[in-house]
Amino acid sequence: MTQIDTFTDILRARSSCRAFRPDPVDDAIITRIVDAARHVPSWCNAQPWQLTITKGAATDRFRDALALEIAKGTPPAPDLDWPTSYSGVYGDRRRTCGFQLYDAVGIEKSDHAGRMAQMMRNYALFDAPHVAIVTSPAELGAYGAMDSGGFVTAFTLAATALGVATIAQAAIAAYAPTVRQHFDLPQDRLILCAISFGYADDAAPINRFRTQRATPEEIIDWKS
Repeated sequence: MTQIDTFTDILRARSSCRAFRPDPVDDAIITRIVDAARHVPSWCNAQPWQLTITKGAATDRFRDALALEIAKGTPPAPDLDWPTSYSGVYGDRRRTCGFQLYDAVGIEKSDHAGRMAQMMRNYALFDAPHVAIVTSPAELGAYGAMDSGGFVTAFTLAATALGVATIAQAAIAAYAPTVRQHFDLPQDRLILCAISFGYADDAAPINRFRTQRATPEEIIDWKS
Protein backbone atom coordinates (compact mmCIF):
# COMPACT_ATOMS: atom_id res chain seq x y z
CA MET A 1 0.00 0.00 0.00
CA THR A 2 1.34 3.44 -0.92
CA GLN A 3 1.58 6.35 1.51
CA ILE A 4 -1.29 8.18 -0.21
CA ASP A 5 -3.48 5.08 0.14
CA THR A 6 -2.70 4.89 3.85
CA PHE A 7 -3.34 8.61 4.29
CA THR A 8 -6.62 8.46 2.38
CA ASP A 9 -7.76 5.50 4.48
CA ILE A 10 -7.13 7.51 7.66
CA LEU A 11 -9.02 10.51 6.25
CA ARG A 12 -11.98 8.31 5.37
CA ALA A 13 -11.91 6.55 8.74
CA ARG A 14 -12.07 9.82 10.67
CA SER A 15 -15.49 10.99 11.73
CA SER A 16 -16.94 13.30 14.36
CA CYS A 17 -17.71 11.18 17.41
CA ARG A 18 -20.79 12.18 19.40
CA ALA A 19 -20.86 9.37 21.97
CA PHE A 20 -17.78 8.35 23.95
CA ARG A 21 -16.94 5.59 26.39
CA PRO A 22 -15.63 6.80 29.77
CA ASP A 23 -12.27 5.05 29.37
CA PRO A 24 -9.39 7.54 29.55
CA VAL A 25 -6.68 7.81 26.92
CA ASP A 26 -3.18 7.19 28.22
CA ASP A 27 -0.99 10.29 28.53
CA ALA A 28 1.62 8.73 26.26
CA ILE A 29 -0.93 8.28 23.46
CA ILE A 30 -2.16 11.87 23.83
CA THR A 31 1.42 13.10 23.67
CA ARG A 32 2.03 11.00 20.58
CA ILE A 33 -1.02 12.57 18.87
CA VAL A 34 0.28 16.06 19.59
CA ASP A 35 3.81 15.05 18.55
CA ALA A 36 2.47 14.04 15.13
CA ALA A 37 0.13 17.03 14.70
CA ARG A 38 2.82 19.60 15.47
CA HIS A 39 4.45 18.98 12.08
CA VAL A 40 1.75 20.83 10.13
CA PRO A 41 2.80 24.00 8.28
CA SER A 42 2.21 27.50 9.64
CA TRP A 43 2.82 31.00 8.33
CA CYS A 44 6.46 31.99 9.05
CA ASN A 45 6.65 28.81 11.16
CA ALA A 46 4.87 30.70 13.96
CA GLN A 47 3.18 27.50 15.23
CA PRO A 48 0.51 29.56 17.03
CA TRP A 49 -1.52 26.69 18.45
CA GLN A 50 -1.55 25.90 22.15
CA LEU A 51 -3.59 23.22 23.89
CA THR A 52 -5.13 23.00 27.34
CA ILE A 53 -6.00 19.32 27.83
CA THR A 54 -8.19 17.93 30.59
CA LYS A 55 -8.38 14.48 32.07
CA GLY A 56 -10.26 12.86 34.93
CA ALA A 57 -12.09 15.23 37.26
CA ALA A 58 -10.85 18.27 35.33
CA THR A 59 -13.04 17.27 32.37
CA ASP A 60 -16.08 16.95 34.63
CA ARG A 61 -15.40 20.33 36.26
CA PHE A 62 -15.31 21.96 32.84
CA ARG A 63 -18.56 20.22 31.82
CA ASP A 64 -20.17 21.54 35.00
CA ALA A 65 -18.89 25.07 34.36
CA LEU A 66 -20.39 25.08 30.87
CA ALA A 67 -23.70 23.70 32.14
CA LEU A 68 -23.86 26.39 34.83
CA GLU A 69 -23.17 29.18 32.35
CA ILE A 70 -25.83 27.96 29.95
CA ALA A 71 -28.36 27.53 32.79
CA LYS A 72 -27.74 31.18 33.70
CA GLY A 73 -28.77 32.18 30.19
CA THR A 74 -25.44 33.82 29.46
CA PRO A 75 -25.46 34.97 25.81
CA PRO A 76 -22.76 33.59 23.49
CA ALA A 77 -19.61 35.71 23.28
CA PRO A 78 -17.11 34.12 20.86
CA ASP A 79 -13.69 35.68 20.33
CA LEU A 80 -14.14 35.37 16.55
CA ASP A 81 -17.30 36.42 14.71
CA TRP A 82 -19.67 33.64 13.76
CA PRO A 83 -20.41 33.13 10.04
CA THR A 84 -22.92 35.73 8.86
CA SER A 85 -24.82 33.12 6.85
CA TYR A 86 -24.64 29.75 5.12
CA SER A 87 -25.89 30.49 1.59
CA GLY A 88 -26.40 28.19 -1.35
CA VAL A 89 -24.58 24.87 -1.27
CA TYR A 90 -23.08 25.64 2.16
CA GLY A 91 -26.54 25.88 3.68
CA ASP A 92 -27.60 22.73 1.85
CA ARG A 93 -24.67 20.78 3.26
CA ARG A 94 -25.29 22.12 6.76
CA ARG A 95 -28.96 21.11 6.69
CA THR A 96 -28.20 17.68 5.25
CA CYS A 97 -25.66 17.03 8.00
CA GLY A 98 -28.14 18.12 10.66
CA PHE A 99 -30.95 15.96 9.30
CA GLN A 100 -28.61 12.95 9.07
CA LEU A 101 -27.65 13.46 12.70
CA TYR A 102 -31.26 13.74 13.89
CA ASP A 103 -32.31 10.72 11.83
CA ALA A 104 -29.53 8.68 13.43
CA VAL A 105 -30.99 9.25 16.91
CA GLY A 106 -34.65 9.19 15.90
CA ILE A 107 -35.40 12.91 16.31
CA GLU A 108 -38.13 14.18 13.97
CA LYS A 109 -37.50 17.39 12.02
CA SER A 110 -40.50 18.95 13.78
CA ASP A 111 -39.19 18.03 17.25
CA HIS A 112 -37.57 21.35 18.17
CA ALA A 113 -37.12 20.37 21.82
CA GLY A 114 -35.38 17.16 20.83
CA ARG A 115 -33.14 18.99 18.40
CA MET A 116 -32.21 21.52 21.08
CA ALA A 117 -31.46 18.76 23.60
CA GLN A 118 -29.16 17.10 21.08
CA MET A 119 -27.41 20.42 20.38
CA MET A 120 -26.84 20.88 24.11
CA ARG A 121 -24.88 17.63 24.15
CA ASN A 122 -22.05 19.74 22.75
CA TYR A 123 -21.64 21.33 26.17
CA ALA A 124 -21.52 17.95 27.89
CA LEU A 125 -18.62 17.23 25.52
CA PHE A 126 -20.60 14.19 24.38
CA ASP A 127 -19.39 12.49 27.59
CA ALA A 128 -15.79 12.42 26.36
CA PRO A 129 -13.15 11.78 29.04
CA HIS A 130 -10.89 14.50 27.61
CA VAL A 131 -11.15 17.89 25.95
CA ALA A 132 -8.42 19.98 24.34
CA ILE A 133 -9.00 23.73 24.23
CA VAL A 134 -7.27 25.20 21.16
CA THR A 135 -6.02 28.79 21.42
CA SER A 136 -4.00 31.14 19.22
CA PRO A 137 -2.41 34.57 19.84
CA ALA A 138 -4.89 37.38 19.21
CA GLU A 139 -2.18 39.41 17.47
CA LEU A 140 -2.02 36.84 14.66
CA GLY A 141 -5.73 37.22 13.95
CA ALA A 142 -7.31 35.16 11.21
CA TYR A 143 -3.97 33.77 10.05
CA GLY A 144 -3.17 32.29 13.45
CA ALA A 145 -6.66 30.79 13.45
CA MET A 146 -6.11 29.37 9.95
CA ASP A 147 -2.81 27.78 10.98
CA SER A 148 -4.46 26.35 14.08
CA GLY A 149 -7.19 24.85 11.91
CA GLY A 150 -4.49 22.84 10.17
CA PHE A 151 -3.30 21.64 13.56
CA VAL A 152 -6.84 20.62 14.55
CA THR A 153 -7.12 18.56 11.37
CA ALA A 154 -3.77 16.89 12.00
CA PHE A 155 -4.72 16.17 15.62
CA THR A 156 -7.93 14.42 14.58
CA LEU A 157 -6.15 12.38 11.91
CA ALA A 158 -3.31 11.34 14.22
CA ALA A 159 -5.88 10.36 16.83
CA THR A 160 -7.77 8.27 14.26
CA ALA A 161 -4.55 6.48 13.31
CA LEU A 162 -4.13 5.55 16.99
CA GLY A 163 -7.71 4.39 17.47
CA VAL A 164 -8.82 7.51 19.37
CA ALA A 165 -12.11 9.19 18.42
CA THR A 166 -12.49 12.99 18.24
CA ILE A 167 -14.90 15.79 17.54
CA ALA A 168 -13.84 19.37 16.89
CA GLN A 169 -16.33 21.73 18.54
CA ALA A 170 -16.70 25.37 17.59
CA ALA A 171 -19.73 25.47 19.91
CA ILE A 172 -17.46 25.66 22.95
CA ALA A 173 -15.91 28.88 21.61
CA ALA A 174 -19.33 30.53 21.95
CA TYR A 175 -18.56 30.82 25.66
CA ALA A 176 -15.01 32.11 25.30
CA PRO A 177 -15.09 34.24 28.50
CA THR A 178 -16.20 31.22 30.54
CA VAL A 179 -13.52 29.02 28.98
CA ARG A 180 -10.86 31.66 29.55
CA GLN A 181 -11.82 32.20 33.19
CA HIS A 182 -12.19 28.50 33.98
CA PHE A 183 -8.73 27.61 32.69
CA ASP A 184 -7.10 30.92 33.63
CA LEU A 185 -6.08 31.57 30.03
CA PRO A 186 -4.55 34.93 29.13
CA GLN A 187 -6.64 37.62 27.47
CA ASP A 188 -4.28 37.82 24.51
CA ARG A 189 -5.14 34.32 23.28
CA LEU A 190 -8.18 33.61 21.13
CA ILE A 191 -10.38 30.69 22.14
CA LEU A 192 -10.80 28.95 18.77
CA CYS A 193 -12.48 25.63 19.48
CA ALA A 194 -12.37 22.49 21.55
CA ILE A 195 -11.53 18.94 20.56
CA SER A 196 -13.36 16.40 22.70
CA PHE A 197 -11.72 13.00 22.47
CA GLY A 198 -11.59 9.48 23.85
CA TYR A 199 -12.76 6.07 22.69
CA ALA A 200 -15.94 5.85 20.64
CA ASP A 201 -19.07 4.11 21.85
CA ASP A 202 -19.50 2.02 18.71
CA ALA A 203 -22.95 0.85 19.84
CA ALA A 204 -24.34 4.40 19.81
CA PRO A 205 -26.51 5.02 16.70
CA ILE A 206 -25.30 8.63 16.47
CA ASN A 207 -21.79 7.40 15.68
CA ARG A 208 -22.96 5.45 12.62
CA PHE A 209 -23.93 8.19 10.17
CA ARG A 210 -21.37 9.74 7.85
CA THR A 211 -21.49 13.12 6.15
CA GLN A 212 -21.33 13.55 2.38
CA ARG A 213 -18.30 15.05 0.64
CA ALA A 214 -18.03 17.24 -2.45
CA THR A 215 -16.28 15.63 -5.42
CA PRO A 216 -12.97 16.89 -6.84
CA GLU A 217 -14.96 18.22 -9.83
CA GLU A 218 -17.03 20.38 -7.45
CA ILE A 219 -13.92 21.69 -5.71
CA ILE A 220 -11.43 22.39 -8.53
CA ASP A 221 -11.63 25.27 -10.99
CA TRP A 222 -8.95 24.40 -13.57
CA LYS A 223 -7.16 27.18 -15.45
CA SER A 224 -4.89 26.58 -18.44
